[in-house]
Amino acid sequence: MTERLSFHEEIQKNKLKSIFLIVIIFIFFIGLGYIIAKVMDTSYFFLIMIIAIIFSLGYVLLSYYNSDKIALLSVNAKPASQTEHRALFHAVESMSLASGLPMPKVYIMNSEQINAFASGRDPQHAVICVTTGMLNKLNKQELEGVIAHEMSHIANYDIRFMTLTAVLVGMVSIIAQLFLRNIWIAKSDGDNKKGNAILLIIALVAAILAPLAVKLISLAISRKREFTADATGVKFVRSPTGLKSALQKIRDEHVSRQDLQRYPKAVAPLFIGDPYKKKFQDVFSTHPDVNERIRRLSQM
Repeated sequence: MTERLSFHEEIQKNKLKSIFLIVIIFIFFIGLGYIIAKVMDTSYFFLIMIIAIIFSLGYVLLSYYNSDKIALLSVNAKPASQTEHRALFHAVESMSLASGLPMPKVYIMNSEQINAFASGRDPQHAVICVTTGMLNKLNKQELEGVIAHEMSHIANYDIRFMTLTAVLVGMVSIIAQLFLRNIWIAKSDGDNKKGNAILLIIALVAAILAPLAVKLISLAISRKREFTADATGVKFVRSPTGLKSALQKIRDEHVSRQDLQRYPKAVAPLFIGDPYKKKFQDVFSTHPDVNERIRRLSQM
């Protein structure tokens, strides 16, 4: 007999894993800074840290406060019509009541693919955007399951969480780049040339590998947030059936190459399904394997 999964336990487990991964990124940031401080002039090192923090925070916060507008503009989304898209508005209103969240603004993007995303810095500034393909191919129960998943991203403040991740990843990348471009300023101690050379090599390796490592960790966080949204969506609907069926349709559908190319890479992680339809999920994937998501939903 298959062991049943509790959506409450799944939500808690995936949230803890996400926090743990954020802590690892922070440790990378501190560790890289410490190693670079050992081989560089102290005053120049602090200048690098200040520049990294200002640029990373400035760029990411600008994107954060305009995340909904940027995402909608990038896919050429239009406001949904309450008369033409009555079933969609009914699903969003139902899930808004179930989640206790304000009603988000609803948008439509022209695409034959079954997909949807939520964006916005908080529930008061949230938007949900769905494809025309989703409206044409999903029934009422499946539509509610997808909307519940997207409302879960809003309820779990996933945009805010991923913004924190982006800030940390950005700071690590900027520090590494500034160090590699200015390595000639490394300290030179005549009494301990061998020790300095070893530290310099360690710093070089860390500066090259750290940005890749934190990027992989951020992708792992993105995958965990999808599992969390699936489980939270089940909590809102009180049934995994609709979302499970929708994910099966997303997995099995075939869309044109032209339609696959309409999704900007920057917003791809926001969608409920991988918009590029990768056949094999790996450590570079923004989404978990759809079959694993379906398996977990089947056990709830």
